[in-house]
Amino acid sequence: MKSHAQVVVIGGGVVGCSVLFHLARHGWTDVVLVERDELTSGSTWHAAGGMHTINGDPNVAKLQKYTIELYKEIEALSGQATGVHVTGGVLLAATKARMDWLRGVVAKGRYLGLDLEEISAEEAARLMPLLDPKQFVGAVRNSEDGHLDPSGVTHAYAKAARTLGAEVYRFTKVEDLVRRQDGLWRVITNKGEIVAEHVVNAGGLWAREVGRMVGLELPVLAMEHMYLITEDMPEVAEWNARTGTEVIHAVDFDGELYLRQERGGMLMGTYEKANKPWSEHSTPWNFGHELLEPDIDRIAPSLEVGFRHFPAFQSTGIRKIINGPFTFAPDGNPLVGPVRGLPGFWVACGVMAGFSQGGGVGLALANWMINADPGADIWAMDVARYGDWASMAYTNAKVRENYSRRFSIRFPNEELPAGRPLRTTPIYDLLSARGAQWGVAYGLEVPLWFAPGGVKDEFSWRRSTDFGHVAQEVGTVRERVGLMEISSFAKYRIAGDGAAAWLDRMLACKLPRPGRMALAPMLKEDGKLIGDFTLANLGVDEKQTEWFIFGSGVAEQYHMRWFEKHLPRDGSVGIEAFGLSRVGLALAGPKARDVLAKVTRADLTNAAFPFMAVERMDIGMAPCIVGRISYTGDLGYEIWMAPEYQRHVFETLMNAGEEFGIGLFGSRALNSLRLEKNYGSWAREYRPIYGPLEAGLDRFVAYGKPADFVGKEAALREREQGGRLRLRAFIIEAEDADVIGDEPIWFKGEVRGWITSGGYAHNARLSMAMGYVPKDIADETNGFEIELLGKRLAARIQPAPLFDANLERMRG
Repeated sequence: MKSHAQVVVIGGGVVGCSVLFHLARHGWTDVVLVERDELTSGSTWHAAGGMHTINGDPNVAKLQKYTIELYKEIEALSGQATGVHVTGGVLLAATKARMDWLRGVVAKGRYLGLDLEEISAEEAARLMPLLDPKQFVGAVRNSEDGHLDPSGVTHAYAKAARTLGAEVYRFTKVEDLVRRQDGLWRVITNKGEIVAEHVVNAGGLWAREVGRMVGLELPVLAMEHMYLITEDMPEVAEWNARTGTEVIHAVDFDGELYLRQERGGMLMGTYEKANKPWSEHSTPWNFGHELLEPDIDRIAPSLEVGFRHFPAFQSTGIRKIINGPFTFAPDGNPLVGPVRGLPGFWVACGVMAGFSQGGGVGLALANWMINADPGADIWAMDVARYGDWASMAYTNAKVRENYSRRFSIRFPNEELPAGRPLRTTPIYDLLSARGAQWGVAYGLEVPLWFAPGGVKDEFSWRRSTDFGHVAQEVGTVRERVGLMEISSFAKYRIAGDGAAAWLDRMLACKLPRPGRMALAPMLKEDGKLIGDFTLANLGVDEKQTEWFIFGSGVAEQYHMRWFEKHLPRDGSVGIEAFGLSRVGLALAGPKARDVLAKVTRADLTNAAFPFMAVERMDIGMAPCIVGRISYTGDLGYEIWMAPEYQRHVFETLMNAGEEFGIGLFGSRALNSLRLEKNYGSWAREYRPIYGPLEAGLDRFVAYGKPADFVGKEAALREREQGGRLRLRAFIIEAEDADVIGDEPIWFKGEVRGWITSGGYAHNARLSMAMGYVPKDIADETNGFEIELLGKRLAARIQPAPLFDANLERMRG
């Protein structure tokens, strides 16, 4: 066994072997994989072996498509059969709501290059002869579904990696991980020690145990998962003989079932409501090629539906029931990437759909390790989407909920209750008493809208019970003054002698002078956006500066990982994420200045406190930081304070605003307000696959400043060459529904772009969307259509904001 290696991958399942292969294929051949038992021990060996391209996140769907296309390459390189059968499949809908969801899947597939087609239930029955078409309202045909041999695929990855120079050590158990003072890792095994620059935790069922070796509690939990294999079925034999093909895959979402042919019979799996975690607190190291005791009573309700939807199952026997553990993260997506605070430690775990996602996970992680960038937008899989609040109990509650809802519809206005409320602000009860309907962001409860007594969300693809009430909140802001809780924003303080120089390098904007703020894009080395912030200079003069950054709350861990990676080693700069040690309120609308003036002695005149000004001031009796800025695009202020003052500031502002008709508004109203200003947001319009010119943020990039900010050379190149895409706002001739994101944009009969977000602009009384199109059509006003719920709706580009295009209200 080697004593030193560039990378040690821990775990010999499909994910670990994929990571090893991709590292070697990219040229890192001083890499080894250690597995405590035989390859595939854990979840891999007993997996059902299905593969599919459909995913709720289009960027993950791209990686799933890559994974399936990769199997030919590793089979050829390794000489190991993978057993891949691309049979195609049908996705079935038993309700109109499910069919609406499937139409969205088909639409998304148009710009992802997926071969999907909406078909009738009768057409589905002709393709998949075991189903009863009377049980369904429609379906979607997918040509790329299939299944494979889990063991064959895993060994193909491993053999291909060995061919490229990697090494695999079986029956080698990692017993501890220790980081040396020089930054290298000691991987201590039962067969000796390997010193490595990088360690990858692809431990699967044991990912928690490997994480605990370095003081990390990963949010993953194993669930018992059952599928059955039938005796040989005459219907299957007849189909095989008549067509010369296998029975295709079927996913019966409303029955919570998936099916495929298995030799002369069928395999049927279920995500049952009465689910059961396995080994909730720790995974036994001696668990290996064992199965769990089947519990047919637990899956009986799902089987009853399955036998009704697929009648041929009623007259066949069950040959075998497989019950084995699979690991899940709270939202069902993998945990991938570098771990903040642990340089050289990487994770690739919680990959429940390993044979659909394993190749993409391996590719992204190898890119990330070698090129310092995953090479794709993998936010949906990034381990940084969770913070310390994702405790073991929280993970247990959310994984159980996710498992039970794996095939359930998640409506755009639906908020899931498990593990909540967890993080709340000091005015949670005050807002609840006023009818707040809550959502969650980075574990924090955030008010979505305010409902009168007895009114709640009714989940739907179409406009719902909140529609009129959100309109009233929008009207309150545009006509009078509104107050919103904004603690979900991330807040950072940067200090030290080198703070200004460091910020000048990290951020692409010109640094604001004392008492001012600036909109601050942050770029990667390739010139793409990795952050979208407001930078505030609270210093008293050019020598005495104090810096604050405000940004997306869901990306706090993500951005702290980036900031800390780039901190100078001499200690001249320090950065602190406030979390909930700073909370906030936003005041917006034409009467906002009048309200604020009643509760502070500070001079709020436009001359003394203009747009983008920031200073410390008392609100009532509470010390606060106040910035004159508003995401509503109206006259407004963001007010930040320590949490012990929030109740006082809230009640002070509400009392002062009573004579001006103050009202509360939530994030749904904010979405409506920002749309008519053409304002984008992080993780929707601004993501690390877009450049500042493409995203319309180039006007905030100080291309000519002396500092060589990160990504400057690439950003200059984008400006010179023009980039590829443009972000545009659209007005849609919608009916009773509005876009939510990921819908295709048609132009003159072809799909040319995609929607990033949208909704109804209540003040303008128009349905709006934002999305990307190629630059060659970005200045065409007409000729566009946006596909929504199976219909192509006429749309036109709205180049100027619908509200306050001349900035008179915002700056006045």
